[in-house]
Amino acid sequence: MPTRKTGTWKLAYADFLTALVAFFLLMWLVSGVSKEDRAVIASEFTGKPASVSAMAEAAPSEAARLLAMLELSESLKAAGDSVRLSADAQGVRIELVDTADRPLFETGSGALTETGAALIRAAGASLSALPYTVSIEGHTDAFSMAGTASSNWELSSARANEARRMLEASGFGTDRVIAVTGFADTRPLSAGQPHLAANRRISLQVHLAD
Repeated sequence: MPTRKTGTWKLAYADFLTALVAFFLLMWLVSGVSKEDRAVIASEFTGKPASVSAMAEAAPSEAARLLAMLELSESLKAAGDSVRLSADAQGVRIELVDTADRPLFETGSGALTETGAALIRAAGASLSALPYTVSIEGHTDAFSMAGTASSNWELSSARANEARRMLEASGFGTDRVIAVTGFADTRPLSAGQPHLAANRRISLQVHLAD
């Protein structure tokens, strides 16, 4: 009759305990390392300078703080679905979008409606006290402008510039606007749906760093 090996599980259990102790020891050591030292350690593995690693670690939290601050803005919250906020690689993006009952611009024109002007002023009031720079983008839907020689390129550019003028009039510093661009219908909010009303919008890209 073969002999049963009854001690094998003890070896496996001992290996498990050793690994568990090593894990908790590692967690204890890491908890005492400063953010700067973690960046240096990360640079050893990623090949990036420690300053770059530290910036990559800090940027998301700064974007999250800014996003949370803007989400608490009473003037932006009052705009409801006309305002969409999101964090991205550059900072925070504020989308001021057209809706059926709250159009931003006069039809086929660069002129702001009262609703559009109020939205731009609300965004300007929320950003004026902050130290960040902003890029302004104009977007249209994919419908062509019938009966006019102008295209959606001219229309989106005119609307972006009108938004810039209103933003600056609301107290946002002229030196903090670093770009004004018209993208026509090339960047719809939802891929494959270029004719949505929400594609008629102004995008304010808030940059966390130059």
